[in-house]
Amino acid sequence: MKLRIFRVKLGLNSCYLIRGKDVIMIDGGMPKKLKVFKKVLTIIDINPSDIKLIVLTHSHFDHSGSAREIREFTGAKIAIHESERTYVEDGGMIIPKGVNIYGKITQPWLFAIFKKISFPRFKPDILITDDPYPLNAYGIDGNIIHTPGHTPGSISVILDSGEAFVGCMAHNGFPFRLSPGLPTYAQNIEEIKKCWKLLIDGGVKMIYPGHGKPFSVEIMKESLGYQ
Repeated sequence: MKLRIFRVKLGLNSCYLIRGKDVIMIDGGMPKKLKVFKKVLTIIDINPSDIKLIVLTHSHFDHSGSAREIREFTGAKIAIHESERTYVEDGGMIIPKGVNIYGKITQPWLFAIFKKISFPRFKPDILITDDPYPLNAYGIDGNIIHTPGHTPGSISVILDSGEAFVGCMAHNGFPFRLSPGLPTYAQNIEEIKKCWKLLIDGGVKMIYPGHGKPFSVEIMKESLGYQ
């Protein structure tokens, strides 16, 4: 079955819908975006009940903010890495570091603002471990994998056909970056680089970031000085 991929902008966040036998959603956008989401579904002609899984790449408010409302609307299950469960259940925020000059300058005031933003808390339905989580039950050839670095529990969806939905393993949109490349903020940028090497060696072709538009893996190879 040929997959269809839709990019859905929910505030700062680029979410994605992947249609196989069923539909899975990557990230839940910023808080209070259910109304926007409903409008998008009518435009792209997806029935809410077709969405069976919402994969949260990490627990930050701009990726998890409307997840509970979207789950209630669609009946989908929410998956997140087990290490970030407490943040969506009880609150709190993992604060990444600025990894370049722009990031180091903007990190203190930007994340001071971000820390004040709340979203409806929820209990996830599926806890992802460090082992790959296959998506074949949804008619999608691919896996959810653990890709730490931006946060310790960051995860990505990697399709066998070469598409990688990487959350904040890369940035490609204001206020984080003006062009595609490595993230501006990360707890451990060296871990992210290791993950990128694994993805590139595994044959990834197209990158779908959590902020901004998709871009070719060739840009990441150049960013990393990949030989």
